[in-house]
Amino acid sequence: MNSVSRSFYLDKPNAKLMGVCSGIARYFNVDVTLVRVGFVVGTLLGAGSLLLVYLVIGLVAGSQPNS
Repeated sequence: MNSVSRSFYLDKPNAKLMGVCSGIARYFNVDVTLVRVGFVVGTLLGAGSLLLVYLVIGLVAGSQPNS
């Protein structure tokens, strides 16, 4: 069985702000629009708590290394 190692990276070339949503979309192989809409809905329903999560991920996660 082939084990492919994946890591999460910020996707700066496709970023709107810090590249968190585009990085999440790339990691899970889903459309970035769905991730962004889900983030906005989650932020509104969670009284803004996802903004803190977004900032932490944006500051902690690294950018994708050049291949």
